[in-house]
Amino acid sequence: MGQIRQLPDTLVDQIAAGEVVERPASALKELVENALDADARRIRVMLRRGGIDELLVSDDGHGMSPDDLSLAVRRHATSKLPDGRLDDIRFLGFRGEALPSIGAVSQLRITSVRADDPHAWQIEVNAGTLTPPQPAALATGTQVIVHQLFKAVPARLKFLKTERTEQGRCLDVMRRLAMAWPAVGFFLSGDDRTLLDLAPCSDSVAGRARRLADVMGRGFADEAVRIDAQRDGVDLSGLASLPTMNRPTPAAIYLFVNGRPVQDRSLLGAIRAGYGDTLPRGRHPMAALFLSVPVDALDVNVHPAKTEVRFRDAAGIRSLLVGAIRNQLQDEGVRTTAEGGAAAARLMGGTGARGFSAPPAARYAVPPADWQSPVGEPAVGQILGNSMNQSADPVGNQAGLMLDLPPAARPTGGTDDRDISVPEGSLLGAARAQLHKTYIVAETDDGITFIDQHAAHERLVMERMKAAMAAGGVAVQALLLPEVVDLPDDQRAAVLEAMSFLADLGLEVEPFGEGAILVRGVPAMLGTPDAAQLARDIAEELVELGGSQTLKDRLSHVLATVACHGSVRAGRALNDAEMNALLREMEVTPLSGQCNHGRPTWVRLSLADIERLFGRR
Repeated sequence: MGQIRQLPDTLVDQIAAGEVVERPASALKELVENALDADARRIRVMLRRGGIDELLVSDDGHGMSPDDLSLAVRRHATSKLPDGRLDDIRFLGFRGEALPSIGAVSQLRITSVRADDPHAWQIEVNAGTLTPPQPAALATGTQVIVHQLFKAVPARLKFLKTERTEQGRCLDVMRRLAMAWPAVGFFLSGDDRTLLDLAPCSDSVAGRARRLADVMGRGFADEAVRIDAQRDGVDLSGLASLPTMNRPTPAAIYLFVNGRPVQDRSLLGAIRAGYGDTLPRGRHPMAALFLSVPVDALDVNVHPAKTEVRFRDAAGIRSLLVGAIRNQLQDEGVRTTAEGGAAAARLMGGTGARGFSAPPAARYAVPPADWQSPVGEPAVGQILGNSMNQSADPVGNQAGLMLDLPPAARPTGGTDDRDISVPEGSLLGAARAQLHKTYIVAETDDGITFIDQHAAHERLVMERMKAAMAAGGVAVQALLLPEVVDLPDDQRAAVLEAMSFLADLGLEVEPFGEGAILVRGVPAMLGTPDAAQLARDIAEELVELGGSQTLKDRLSHVLATVACHGSVRAGRALNDAEMNALLREMEVTPLSGQCNHGRPTWVRLSLADIERLFGRR
């Protein structure tokens, strides 16, 4: 007798079910997608014990006939491939596996009615055993009840998490589908407690924004940047947070392709790359991004759960994401989120600041026509002197340098605080004081701002270095006496391997015997930094990045390290002219709302916030 045998249909169905139904959330996703495919406008879901004991999904879609009901619970039977073409899929479901897979591992009851039918019909599947359709009562659409999920395969129950965890995953499924389908109302309850209740919105830009606000929070919707880009027939839209609104995991990044929630590591990487050096290391943005791709340029038949897709032009999709996010963040300029101001108000004893979003005209000022680049001029570097680590000269000695500032970055008024008015249309205001030789306090028309002088100047220096590199390279200041720097072998090797692109940054190094390098030149715009310490910091950065980072990513990190050495240090006293020059250049420099490490460079308290702190409101 042979060793190979044909498996019984029941066991085959249970094995197949394991690919589609991993947990209650998997079954919920399939059932809600079926409701959406049926043109439902309201979907209601109720859970018992996180969906393990019972999962009910009802909708007001077009319903099914008794013949359709009988076929719907058989494997590979579907109404969603009318032409039998896998390259023309226009529905969320199409494989014909969801209902038979769920029925193979539970007790499944489906009741459905069409608009013109005199009554509904009901069918049951108990661990793969089918009963014929019977007349039933239902006003509209379809109702699916799943009892005792994995009753037929109790071993699977051991791999489920706690009821609360399984309920949370069901909620996540509903939230994702609700974001993709704003015109549909969604309701979810767990053990008689309402978890989600979303009314239908219009299927428009405004409707989607409202739905995203309902799901992801009003703070995100109000302060996120709007993404809208097109390329080669692919449309990209949605919202992405400002860099200062970030989270420790990518869980708040939601991706959708043709209305389908997807998970794609390469797309997540593209989003992260779009933020570049504006995010702190190990932090992730919040985003809800929607791709509309021609069906013939997309393969959704990659995984039974349909959470993965394959693009015909994957590189083009990633490039679209990176470019759209990067360009929009550039356009937002000095804008930052209200989280810093709210935290400041809480620390000061208030109840929290109101959300703040800079009006478009204040995001960053438009430079005069005769100023080619806001980051291409020395500006603050001149007014602060060539040596960034030395004490400021008296203001009178800076008079000649004032004239070299671009008009939009020149300080207003004189050097006496009483003579300095708030510049018209200024976002950051006029400097009034320096606290602990680190923080600038500025007055605006309707509040105050606190600026971290070192963090802010780091970004300004880095943007000037980027502009210089784009123009052909950073100018080099040759050292009168080259500096010998001893390094561990791994750091020395990393520096020597990166010699060419370090030279583009203005740092000239060469090997110098065993265990050392020779620094011959440093970036001229840094003034007179500690060349040895600069080389050590870059060496350590290169080793930490290793080979896992692309050259562009490594360049950004190294740029940040170099810029840090050329920035106004905390503990450096600044006079009024210097502080105001710093603020004006921030206002005309893209990305100046966060430093090179992703931290905010300024926070704001409105006059209303201050009045609340003192009980005036």
